[in-house]
Amino acid sequence: MPRYLSQHTLACLTRQGAEELSKKILGAKSVTGRRVLVNMQEGKMLAEFDAPSREEMEKWLTAEKFHFDWLLRLEYESATDATLRPIS
Repeated sequence: MPRYLSQHTLACLTRQGAEELSKKILGAKSVTGRRVLVNMQEGKMLAEFDAPSREEMEKWLTAEKFHFDWLLRLEYESATDATLRPIS
């Protein structure tokens, strides 16, 4: 299943508020939340998802009222040996 990375701006959000957003992402049903990374000082959040398509990913974000700065489909990743491998 394709993997996506999204960036979100967190305006005036507390740590508890960011944790609630994280729970919402990781509890998603039509897409699969994999990981959430948050920087409270800069008010940014990155979220990693598996989704059937970009359209489904955007549909879920819109339905959940998650504004996103950008959405990127990930095609390759590397591990400790630096070899690029396709994300499946």
